[in-house]
Amino acid sequence: MNGDGRESEDGEEEVRGARRIPGPRGAADDLDLASVPLPPLPQPGRTAPDRAVPEQSAPKAEQGEPEPAAAERDVPGPPASEPERNEPGPAASEPVPGPDPGPRVAADGPAARSPEPFVSSARAGLPHRVLKALLGAWALSACSPEEAAAVEDHLTGCAPCADEALRLRDAVGLLHTDGSLDLDPTLRTRVLDGCFGRRPARIPVPEWAVPYDAETARLDALLRDIGDSEWHAPVRLQWFEEERQVSRRTTVAGVIGHLMAVDGLLSAALGLDDPLDGGEAPLDPTGRTETYWARQGSRPPTRAIREPWRAQSHELIRTASFAGRNVAETSVSYGAFALPLQDAALDRAFECWVHGGDIADAVDYPYPAPAASHLHRMIDLAARMLPGALAGRRGAGLAGPAKDLVTAGAPGRSLHLEIEGHGGGDWYIALDSPAAVGAPERAVAQVALDGVEFCRLVAGHISPVEAAAGQEGDREAIRDVLFAAASLSRL
Repeated sequence: MNGDGRESEDGEEEVRGARRIPGPRGAADDLDLASVPLPPLPQPGRTAPDRAVPEQSAPKAEQGEPEPAAAERDVPGPPASEPERNEPGPAASEPVPGPDPGPRVAADGPAARSPEPFVSSARAGLPHRVLKALLGAWALSACSPEEAAAVEDHLTGCAPCADEALRLRDAVGLLHTDGSLDLDPTLRTRVLDGCFGRRPARIPVPEWAVPYDAETARLDALLRDIGDSEWHAPVRLQWFEEERQVSRRTTVAGVIGHLMAVDGLLSAALGLDDPLDGGEAPLDPTGRTETYWARQGSRPPTRAIREPWRAQSHELIRTASFAGRNVAETSVSYGAFALPLQDAALDRAFECWVHGGDIADAVDYPYPAPAASHLHRMIDLAARMLPGALAGRRGAGLAGPAKDLVTAGAPGRSLHLEIEGHGGGDWYIALDSPAAVGAPERAVAQVALDGVEFCRLVAGHISPVEAAAGQEGDREAIRDVLFAAASLSRL
């Protein structure tokens, strides 16, 4: 022992008669609670002095050496010349004889420990700042059992930490969503339906124009989300022509120019400005597209094309809404054929969805199918156009001859077209004459297709022989209908 009451052993110094100050605590995430040592408890039947704290690193007494009493170990003894104090209690200064310690057990032995249950140092010793730092790990269920128990005990008595823990748990719930982060394609329709249900529009959008309105809005959302460089990403447009698939390479901006050129047919029918100056522009959709692309010359379109295309679609919907019900039957000429405006708007909605999918594939963007009710209308339009397409192919020698001609409006030989899944339903296609009526009792064949797969066939994205169809009945009738569906596609 030196003069200031400190004793040095193995290079470490301890302060006698005072409680030890613990060293710096490690980071909360690195704290190993199991490694925190516990102070030894007093021997059974003995009471340590109030000022004394047992040394944690004191070496055990060796065999044959006298072991000092508790008071001698913990309290600095008096000088040799000072008479021994006569204090009562177990802390007497008489040493226990070394050679025969008797039944006494060392202070750090197992028998010296109290039978009281173990209390985790995490529950009793972690300060508030450490427990607050553990809240994030606790919310993520990343704490050890001891740390979690300490945090939960703390939350029962600390209102600010309890509020923070609740907010963190709510935030963790947002991180573990299993669904896609992309917006539901029906979200816009549902929001508008909810708004109009509470406050109907003074001038509503006609029901037949709703699919076109929805699909142009979805495509516009995609276009807003892509970067400038992606407007020049290559896009391959596909369709079916002369019994084979053909394709044309363009860019994202080129696709939007194509949609704007063909939508000009509807603009002209409603008396609006045609982006191709009307009088000199061809009526055929392919010819209009080629004319528009040729006018661009060496200046390929950029993202600047989005604004005039979107303004055109808005003007179409606004004009149709103000025009009233009679405008739905206005004829729209496509050159080789014509459609009423309500069907032409549905045709444009279909093409907007198909080419939106082409753009999404080019820029690696998710693009789901339209709402079921809108997809059902698109399939219905294609089914109504199939008898005319069959007659046209028969006139060109590309389909089998008519086998049972009937008078106009009478039931004729039919094919049962069963569309499954999204937007599905049942249609009966008249096989021998466009004027005949398809009927279940005259069905000679059946084809089953998924709704989206059937639309891909109509768009020319898959060939008739690749269509995964369930087929039953007249094989010639089935082949003619599948090829007629593919022939509805165009650029």
